[in-house]
Amino acid sequence: MKNKLVLLFLGCAVLGYAQKKPAKNTVKIKPKSEFVAELMSKMTLDEKLGQLNLPTSGDITTGQANSSNVAKNIAEGKVGGLFNIKSVQKIKEVQKIAVEKSRLKIPLLFGMDVIHGYETTFPIPLGLSCTWDMGLIERSAQIAAKEASADGINWTFSPMVDISRDPRWGRVSEGSGEDPYLGSQIAKAMVNGYQQHDLSKNNSILACVKHFALYGAPEGGRDYNTVDMSHIRMFNDYFPPYKAAVDAGVGSVMASFNEVDGIPATGNKWLMTDVLRKQWGFKGFVVTDFTGIPEMIEHGMGNLQDVSALALNAGVEMDMVGEGFLGTLKKSLDEGRVKIETIDNAVKLILEAKYDLGLFQDPYKYCDEKRAKTEIFTTDSRKEAREIAAQSLVLLKNQNQLLPLKKSGTIGLIGPLADAKENMPGTWSVATKMENAVSLLRGIKEVAGAGTKVLYAKGSNLDYDETFETNATMFGKTLHRDARSKEDLLAEALKVAEQSDVIVAALGESAEMSGESSSRTNLEIPQAQKDLLNALLKTGKPVVLVLFDGRPLVITDEEKTVPAILNAWFAGTEAGYAIADVLFGDVNPSGKLTSTFPRSVGQLPIYYAHKNTGRPLSNTEGKFEKFRSNYIDERNEPLFPFGFGLSYTTFDYSNLKISSDKMNPSGKLKVTVDLTNTGNFDGKETVQLYIRDLVGSVTRPVRELKGFQKIALKKGEKQTVSFDITVEDLKFYNSDLQFAAEPGQFDIFVGGNSNADKKVSFELTK
Repeated sequence: MKNKLVLLFLGCAVLGYAQKKPAKNTVKIKPKSEFVAELMSKMTLDEKLGQLNLPTSGDITTGQANSSNVAKNIAEGKVGGLFNIKSVQKIKEVQKIAVEKSRLKIPLLFGMDVIHGYETTFPIPLGLSCTWDMGLIERSAQIAAKEASADGINWTFSPMVDISRDPRWGRVSEGSGEDPYLGSQIAKAMVNGYQQHDLSKNNSILACVKHFALYGAPEGGRDYNTVDMSHIRMFNDYFPPYKAAVDAGVGSVMASFNEVDGIPATGNKWLMTDVLRKQWGFKGFVVTDFTGIPEMIEHGMGNLQDVSALALNAGVEMDMVGEGFLGTLKKSLDEGRVKIETIDNAVKLILEAKYDLGLFQDPYKYCDEKRAKTEIFTTDSRKEAREIAAQSLVLLKNQNQLLPLKKSGTIGLIGPLADAKENMPGTWSVATKMENAVSLLRGIKEVAGAGTKVLYAKGSNLDYDETFETNATMFGKTLHRDARSKEDLLAEALKVAEQSDVIVAALGESAEMSGESSSRTNLEIPQAQKDLLNALLKTGKPVVLVLFDGRPLVITDEEKTVPAILNAWFAGTEAGYAIADVLFGDVNPSGKLTSTFPRSVGQLPIYYAHKNTGRPLSNTEGKFEKFRSNYIDERNEPLFPFGFGLSYTTFDYSNLKISSDKMNPSGKLKVTVDLTNTGNFDGKETVQLYIRDLVGSVTRPVRELKGFQKIALKKGEKQTVSFDITVEDLKFYNSDLQFAAEPGQFDIFVGGNSNADKKVSFELTK
């Protein structure tokens, strides 16, 4: 026993020494600029280039870090950070190599795609955005940062703020929809949630806004494809959320895969230096996306040495996986293709980020095993995730008040997504333990209680095509394909339907039908599920469609035939509970769409803030008119507009007023509207304010979101909601890319979605 105690003491002493050794000045450390300059003065060129290198960790198993492929490079000072490694034990082992075996003992960054939660997973970002609640969104990022930091992670590749107006692009699921104003508010909330205005905290992590820039606008909606747009559109419609993240103090920026003005973003100096640093004042560092530098070879920008020099000179500081910086910059420096000052600046920015995170004071700051055991996937975090998820659901239709359901009788739960817990977290849920997710079947059974009988049948597979289903259920998101014939599956479903008072059809996309490299040309529900739904409708039983999706789908047929539709997105680990809470009325749905739902794929891209043409339709019924801007086979307007979402109660807007019909550039107007809950349930409504600039030096959108407030009202309650309008709300980038407001007439619209028809007007004077 005595010997064991001695060994334990020695072990603790060694561990304590190891923790303090890389930072002898733990109590007092020099100011950042002085500390970094002194450290850089000791660095060799190889060590500097090593700081610019961000390899993936591979599969490092606990206890094997020293023998991993990256260990040698870390010990030689040739690695600045790692990603795709999690757990305190693994990260601690790897960090120990850096701070004990490398010459200068510089700690590593550890990054991960913490996109919408860590082990406690929140709705996919598109779903989160539909809460229109910045407090909840920021809170979700705080919890994600707390859990990730407790598990050793100090850097997240989030938020993704790419504006997208074409849901064929699968990564629309990772963003906040189509609107630059709303997207900017969410970008700020996410950055603040991750970084908490103080990176020295042990539960805050470095955020990385992505993908800079324009990644959400690829031609044809095909991932990684060419992007081409005017600078006016860039600055007015696509740049604002990136800039908002920079203004919020985001610590890092990730370059996008696509080209901008014919030059890949990873090598685009105008983008990375002129706009990001000189115009916006960004002070952090830029990292490439996965193999972004070598991918420029396929773009036709030269060999690995060429594109590596191009990226560094453009303003990129860190090379993710490509190792072009590590392998070619020394030669480029010798040949005069890059300058040592450029390399030094890149190194300085990365070292400053590590300093801000407190890693030089304590490289094991994020390696507290007690936190790892007590702060991840906690009861409190799961409770908040459930509440937030319920706020993200969007009620699209509720004919004859079919919803909420009663907690009695017999419910038939049918569909391939009904008992699919592995799919509930959605795409980019890399830290989620799928076994902890809650299926809709489990959620309905537990929320409905013993007084309700719940029958289940799968009804169909995801799709008739097994290969398609395999491609759409990667990364452990299986739907456990049923080998029975479609006839047998349907017969079982109809038997359940026959015994049920109401049918809940759980249909739509699987989790990996959206996300990276999941572009689609057909946005309808797969045919196998459409056939199942039509058969259920023919029974005459009331049907509620719970629609799972990571993007706006084309549900024109379903909107006509199904009495109630609840859009559930992918709501995270607590999805089953959250959806059931809404279905049974324990939570009144309040989500509002942040991305327009088209009537057909042929309308894409589609978005509310479009420009007018010289030949707009003269009717509001969508009737075809020759020699007008319309389709011969489809209406112009969408199936569901931006900002749309129903409630179990009803809201009335009245008494819209403006404080004056004139405003000078230094003045302010107040807009007020009375909102009344006229229904039978307490509920929440997102009041939205849109502005139209009627005459401009360049054409202006038909309306733009400029304010919103989410208001909770008891049934029968009325509240006056007010908005302040200043000249900042009227500014835009003109043809000279000057951000300015122009005197003239403006219309203001207030209501519950982008089709708001309550209007007041005013004039901005000179």
